Amino acid sequence: MQRNLTIFLIVLIVFSLFPLKVLAISDTSSSSIIMDIDSGRILKEHDSNTERLIASTTKIMTFLTALTYASDKLNEEVTVGDEVLKMYGTNMYLNLGEKLKLIDLLYGLMLRSGNDASVVIAKYVGGDIDNFVYLMNEKAKEIGMQNTIYKNPHGLDEETKNYSTAYDLAILTRYLYLNYPLYKEIAGAKYYDFSSNLKSYSLINRSKIIFNYDKITTTKSGFTPSAGKSLVTTASSNNLNLLIVTLDDPDNYLNHERLYKYYFDNYQNYVLLDKNNFKVDGNIFKEKYYIKNNFVYPLTMKEKDSIKEKIIINDKDNSDILGTINILLNDEVIHTENIYKSSSKENKNKENTSLLKKIFNFLKKLFK
Repeated sequence: MQRNLTIFLIVLIVFSLFPLKVLAISDTSSSSIIMDIDSGRILKEHDSNTERLIASTTKIMTFLTALTYASDKLNEEVTVGDEVLKMYGTNMYLNLGEKLKLIDLLYGLMLRSGNDASVVIAKYVGGDIDNFVYLMNEKAKEIGMQNTIYKNPHGLDEETKNYSTAYDLAILTRYLYLNYPLYKEIAGAKYYDFSSNLKSYSLINRSKIIFNYDKITTTKSGFTPSAGKSLVTTASSNNLNLLIVTLDDPDNYLNHERLYKYYFDNYQNYVLLDKNNFKVDGNIFKEKYYIKNNFVYPLTMKEKDSIKEKIIINDKDNSDILGTINILLNDEVIHTENIYKSSSKENKNKENTSLLKKIFNFLKKLFK
């Protein structure tokens, strides 16, 4: 009995000196980020600003650059030139002189991860590959990718190397997701069949996670021996739209699935500001007021209980803005919304109505 009591006391002392850490969700990648697409909130990140080789996830920017400069040419025929002769690795196996539509090449770029498709697209859209790469880098700067450099449109890294970060690739993916429905259509496709002037193609998405996890909405994988496995995906569940980027991840598919399950189970969207049902407690404002936007944010149940609101009154005269409302999470501001006078809204509506009346009366007189 005395011996057992001694062991118990020793264990108790050890645990008090070296308490066990609560294990977080495991992540097998060297760099990663989990982001809510709609709000831009980062739910988790690990070495997300470390520059790494990015392999075929390069092709996400190739896709965006093509849409930026040739969205009106998707159904135009493109002729395959000798730029494909140096391409190796994953290819569509295009033939010299073959003719196919630009949109078919984009499917081949994303589903098949065709290195040959990437250079054909680059030459067609940019005039030559070097100019297209210049456009890729300019687009990266424009959308806020500060730690990214592209040297080629495919991601092969024996001769030239493309570097980016998990954070920058998240910015890129979110930008495409929110602004280009065609990205979701193509990067979320499992299969695609089409024909060129020479042969027929039946493409199957090489990124296996789209077949194994039913919540995936888009995916692009990549691999080179130097870069390791990279993966960029988006997924949706219960009105929550998330994206995950992992770089140098030996277990990329299972890692993404595991991370999605954890964050979908623990987070949900909450409407923190409702413009159609907005009220301020007390008699802070003497006149009617309104806000222009809703604010929806992903939170855990525990975080929901930590949300606070703070009203700041605007003491300037002759202003349509009565004040602002700040939404705070753990005493940090996560959103600010202006509160407007209802009279300014009514006056604007009256002005619009009056203008329409004048136009109507003018047209009436004109036709008389």
